[in-house]
Amino acid sequence: MLDRDQLETFAVVIEQQSFEKAATALSITRGAVSQRIKALEESLSTVLVLRDRPVSPTPAGEVLLRHVKALRILEGSALQELVPRPKPHAPVPLSIAVNADSLATWFPEVLKELLLSQLVALEVIADDQDHTSQLLSRGEVIGCISTSPKAADGFVAECLGAMEYRCYSTSEFAQSAFPDGLTVPSVLAAPAVLFNRKDSLHDDFLKSRFGFSIDRYAKHFLPSPVALLEGVAMGAGYGLIPSTQAQALVDSGRLIDLCPNHGVMVDLYWHHWELEPPLAHDITALIVKVAQRELVSRAVDDSVEVVAGSGDSATRLRHVSPLVASDKAKADCNTH
Repeated sequence: MLDRDQLETFAVVIEQQSFEKAATALSITRGAVSQRIKALEESLSTVLVLRDRPVSPTPAGEVLLRHVKALRILEGSALQELVPRPKPHAPVPLSIAVNADSLATWFPEVLKELLLSQLVALEVIADDQDHTSQLLSRGEVIGCISTSPKAADGFVAECLGAMEYRCYSTSEFAQSAFPDGLTVPSVLAAPAVLFNRKDSLHDDFLKSRFGFSIDRYAKHFLPSPVALLEGVAMGAGYGLIPSTQAQALVDSGRLIDLCPNHGVMVDLYWHHWELEPPLAHDITALIVKVAQRELVSRAVDDSVEVVAGSGDSATRLRHVSPLVASDKAKADCNTH
């Protein structure tokens, strides 16, 4: 039987990434924290914590961290069922990882229902959709939105649907930077607006457009979906933006689709524990329900899939024609 105080101390050390900060959070001495971790490691005959700066879990520690988080959820769920509603009870703390574009578009519908329930104290970690699964594997979150359809051992990946991205700019920028359309010389000269250095979507789009990789082009990095959209809308460059996020600016004439016949679909998957506590299972059901309502269904798609990258972090891109062509859109990427 594992000691609960030792388990909780271990989890706080990993979450705080420091023995000293964990001691402060737990209102005990640094020495007491070290003793609890040492006793836990001895009871399991394995090292659980890498004593680096910052502190991080070993592979065995990642397994144990998932166990502690599951215990917290189970205990919180049990208390909510056992304690009468009129008596206040603490929300269950839990963390999930969500890509920034989902947070800026469809995921607020999930947050609204989840937060208003007052059942959870939620931490949302925003990261690139190609990298969120690492947080799940390390035990830092109970679930994540990822582009990978492949789940690690002990986890399940459920298809949510696809986000449609299109290449936008202002009409003035297009006339100045792309007088002959998207050509290799013009792409090398025109600044693109990207989310951050981990964002490979623009590179993948250009590769699918031209048939070979292009990476030596000017880039602005604006690590916020809202800032990226505004950067493109102000004429600072061109970029790939979720079509639902850009639609109002397209309708008002502030943005145009540079490639109306070359959209990109990015498949999204919800990765979660294979054996979920009831509360975590309810959260999974909520996310799947909202996603299936808000995202593009894969079932109606007739596009060609292109896998960019390799391994578990490969991004699955599907190139599609628009469902409805804009009146201002021409039939070719090479004309405006």
